[in-house]
Amino acid sequence: MRKIFGLAIVAIAMVCGLAARAEETEYDPAKVSDSLRAIFQFGSAQTKQALNANTVTLITGTIGGTYVQFGADLASVLDDGNKLRVLPIVGRGSVQSVADILFLQGVDLGIVRADTLDYLERKGFAKDIKRQFTYVTKLYNEEMQVIAPKSVRNLKDLEGKTVSVDLPNGGTFVTALTVFERLGLKANFVYIEQRIAMEKLKKGEVDAVIVVGGKPYKSVSTFNNDGRFHLATVDYDRPLQGDYLPARMTSKDYPNLIADGETVDTIAVPAVLAAYNWPSNTERYRKLALFVDAFFTKFPTFQHPPFHPKWKETSLAAPLPGWQRLPAAQQWLEAHGIDQAMRNRFETFLQQNPAAAKGIQSESDKEALFKQFQAWQADQAEKENARAQAPVADKPIRRQRN
Repeated sequence: MRKIFGLAIVAIAMVCGLAARAEETEYDPAKVSDSLRAIFQFGSAQTKQALNANTVTLITGTIGGTYVQFGADLASVLDDGNKLRVLPIVGRGSVQSVADILFLQGVDLGIVRADTLDYLERKGFAKDIKRQFTYVTKLYNEEMQVIAPKSVRNLKDLEGKTVSVDLPNGGTFVTALTVFERLGLKANFVYIEQRIAMEKLKKGEVDAVIVVGGKPYKSVSTFNNDGRFHLATVDYDRPLQGDYLPARMTSKDYPNLIADGETVDTIAVPAVLAAYNWPSNTERYRKLALFVDAFFTKFPTFQHPPFHPKWKETSLAAPLPGWQRLPAAQQWLEAHGIDQAMRNRFETFLQQNPAAAKGIQSESDKEALFKQFQAWQADQAEKENARAQAPVADKPIRRQRN
């Protein structure tokens, strides 16, 4: 009896020990959410003020687009309790985002295309609109993707044809109309949502669908091609070189539209993280400066998985002709010695390549070449990253000499 009682005591002790260890290793959700619990239990006018003072709202783009994914990445990395919160908002496209930054209460930042403000001024919708905006940084390049029958080889083959350029509150139609105007091409533009437009393309009701977005763009990569269609070439002609960049798409980007091993040349337009041009002595400017410090400090984090691969194209110091940089962003770059890094590499490139420098006749020519240099650097970085991630088994094995 005494033996049985002793075994019972040991069993009870073991159970208590296991429970204690479980209590040490398992997390209590209430402890994890102490800050939220404090807000709900002891929230006051001061709590409300503090939360709003350190929350930055970012207007992004439509569901499924690259802008939304960038907004989610920013919130994931930069949210820091009550010190800073990034609140992404689903938007309606580049043109609508410009209006939202200007007029919506509480919108601090937005992602827009670099050519949108020029378009609005050129068409008479706004006057001196660029003076009302600043930019934090150029984010990445958005490629023009022209889905068309294989008989359409390039943009010139769409002269007089029916071309869908998405809805008129986005940015695709802005880039498409601008490019066609500069090349002297005329087409019958229709404004149809992309998924519907692609079905009309299959039925022969439109001759091409243009999508401008960071590759691989979801609606393009999921296009069910029956073999009749491909991506048409967009040549980097001189009228486009002031505001656009050369770009290239491969079968890796769109295996459904580009044959294995082939490439398609196109153009790209920068996506910009923009803000209203608030005076430096305002509360809204203070919040932007708070965001810039956190974003630029933690920027290297965005360059690696699981974040969007387009972050690899972002260069914090990249200039944006015709735009003024947010002073807080410019001051951060100068304080950390980053502002001149890319320019210095470019000047070194020109010194070592007299043939490239010889073709520069004006400052605009130099700026266009600098953009190509930036695009080349981004492409090299992407290739280097791909090589670094290649499986060890794919690398050649060198034989050692005996």
